[in-house]
Amino acid sequence: MVKKYSLDSEKVASASLEWLLARGVQLEEIAELVLHAQREYYPNLLMEECLGAVKRVLSKREVQNALLLGIQLDILTEEGKLLPPLLDMLIYDEQLFGCDEVLAFSIVNVYGSIGFTNYGYFDKTKPGVLARLNNKDSGEIHTFLDDLVGAVAASACSYIAHRKQAEAETLLKANKE
Repeated sequence: MVKKYSLDSEKVASASLEWLLARGVQLEEIAELVLHAQREYYPNLLMEECLGAVKRVLSKREVQNALLLGIQLDILTEEGKLLPPLLDMLIYDEQLFGCDEVLAFSIVNVYGSIGFTNYGYFDKTKPGVLARLNNKDSGEIHTFLDDLVGAVAASACSYIAHRKQAEAETLLKANKE
């Protein structure tokens, strides 16, 4: 008889956060990306709000799954445990290899068009922590992680935009009453 599989969701959440931190990414660095992108639209936006949005995004199982898969592939690449030509494509972050972006899309798709457009901005400009993760001189492989971190930040931007819109609508309704 096959044993019934039961996954502990807390273990998945904990592992995704631990792996992110172990790869040198602090949640505050992701929140800085969010603040950088959203301050133009919300001048009074606080770092604490951005950090809260990042944590909210990271609480989603789809996001955790993508992080675990992408980080594991980066680690296996560093250890040389993948077969060529895939190994070479990941080591050199081959331009025509788009699976890292596709995995990141699985995160931003949870958060709609605002997340998607912000992801494109982060992927193109590589601000903050993304520049460090994209730097090939460190000896570390972050072929997936740079895109995943950008997707988390972009999704947090979307979360904030939707929350701010809801707050504005609530205020407008209250003023009409």
